[in-house]
Formats: sequence, C-alpha cells, structure tokens
Amino acid sequence: MSEGSAVIVISSHVVRGSVGNRAAVFALETLGLPVWALPTVILPWHPGHGPSTRVVIPEAEFEAVIDDLIRAPWLGEVKAVLTGYFGHASQPAQVARLVAALKEKNPDLLYVCDPVMGDKGGLYVPEATAEAIRDHLIPLASLATPNRYELAWLSGASLDSNAAVMDAALSLGPPRMLVTSAVPMMAGGTGNLYLTGSHALLAEHRLIDNPPNGLGDLLSAVFLARLLSGLEEEKALQLATASVYEVLARTAKRGGDELTLETDASSLSTPMAMVQMRHLMHPSRGRKR
Repeated sequence: MSEGSAVIVISSHVVRGSVGNRAAVFALETLGLPVWALPTVILPWHPGHGPSTRVVIPEAEFEAVIDDLIRAPWLGEVKAVLTGYFGHASQPAQVARLVAALKEKNPDLLYVCDPVMGDKGGLYVPEATAEAIRDHLIPLASLATPNRYELAWLSGASLDSNAAVMDAALSLGPPRMLVTSAVPMMAGGTGNLYLTGSHALLAEHRLIDNPPNGLGDLLSAVFLARLLSGLEEEKALQLATASVYEVLARTAKRGGDELTLETDASSLSTPMAMVQMRHLMHPSRGRKR
C-alpha cells in the first residue's frame, strides 16, 4: 500500500442497504482509495425501513479499538478520516483522540466530519450524541458536511436563506463547510453550498422527491475522494454533486428503496449529469463594503 493513501471511515454498518459505511467505503474504494472501516453500530437495515435490532459496539471495546488504531504500525498510511453516524454519545470523544493522534503524526491530515444527527423533522439521535459531535469533533474538522437542518441545530440559528447558511457555517469554526439541502436558487432544485475562506459555491440539480437514504454519506465520501485526488475545490464539488445526483436519478428510475451503488459505479468515477454551478457573494467580502 502506498504511503499516506488510506482513509479511516467511522460510521454505521447496515446488513442490507447503501447508507453509512456501506456507502462511504464503496465510493472511496471505487475511486481508488484504500479504506479502514470501523462500525459504530450494526443494523439489519436503515431505521427508516422499520424497527430492527441495534447492536452498538460496547464502550470499553470501542475505546480499546481506538487505542489499537492509535498505536497501529500502519498509522502513517492514513491520509484522511471520515466520520458519520454514531451509535452512542461516548463514541465521538474516543474518535477525537484518534483524530488528534493522527494529526500529531501528520499535520496535513484531512478530517471530514459529517455530523449525522437530524433533518427537517428534528434530531434523530439522542441530544447527548449530537452535543458530543458538536463539542468533540466539529472543532477538529478540516471540513464539515452537515445538511442545513443539522447546521441550524449546531449553530442555534434559523437558516432560511443561503446568506444565513453561510453566516452559520463561518460561525461554526471548520475552515471548510459543505452544506447539503441548501436553499435552491433554481426552480424545482436543491443544492450543495460550499464555503471556505475564499469561495462561496452553490452546486444545484433538480430535486427528486422521496429519495432513498444515504445521499449525505455518499456525497461526503465522493467529495473527500475528489479532494484527495488533487482536484480544485470547484471541480471536486461539481463532480461529487453530479455523481450523487446521477446515482439518485438512476435509483429513482428503477424504483429502488436503496441507492444502487453496485450498478452505478460508473456514476461515481465518470458522472455525466449536468450540475448548475454558481459563485455566491462571500459573507466576508460583503461585510467589507
């Protein structure tokens, strides 16, 4: 394995479906990156499909696995970490230890925090888990990828405009923020808003009703892979958005209740879908006037 090429992915594992680690690992490996995968919880299927058994990695064992990873002889292989859904409020603090150890070894480590905690219906994780993600992981993130509703909870602000989304993103702290479910500018659309110290970009596509779960997991992984490949941020955003939209559109056409990643791997590597890219007024520039 090449030096400094692996991604550690820490999220849920479902037996059936394409969410959490199942989506992220497939996407990263399809795009050529070796992956270390650590499940936080094991589920037969996504809870949206109905009740099922929930197996959370016990606290002591999860902490011990983190300890093992921190002292692993291959830690130098790791170039990035991606975290998603947590099964218990104690897990984010343990993962923060791992990220800190990795950053000590490699200051250029890219840590992507996808704060999977809720949607427009509110939080779907215990508040203690959401608070642990906010307090332990968001401050360490190189890039955070909340949806608009998660960002609203994290920032304590009402986000009904992209200006408000950008203000909240800047206030939260991570140097880069990719906000899904941004306020669309095109009729019948939806968008991903990307904000850094210099860019405010909106990538939009047509809204597809009743989408399967896993789109956020997939977008975070594909965008991370594109950044690690050395692409400029705008191109990485365009390609990642196109990939996710194309997989979604093809899944919807088939009537699938889960993203059909195995059938649509080409959509991850060479997406053909059109994405509307816009440069928005950056909040810091607007304030200087």
